[in-house]
Amino acid sequence: MRKLELKFLNTEGKVVTYSVDHPTEPVNSETIQEAMDTILRENAFYSTGGDLTEIHSARIVERTVEEIEL
Repeated sequence: MRKLELKFLNTEGKVVTYSVDHPTEPVNSETIQEAMDTILRENAFYSTGGDLTEIHSARIVERTVEEIEL
């Protein structure tokens, strides 16, 4: 499964990560930037370390699971 991870810094300077399952493909960096800017501007999320203060990064993470027969 692929996930889009949006990473922000909070007031304490810690990285806060929000994940979006099954992001729209292909990923558009401009759209992601706009969405992250909106999240900051609207103060849409809160973390235990305080408000989100700036964008840190974004990335696609893919996880592969292989079952083992026993």
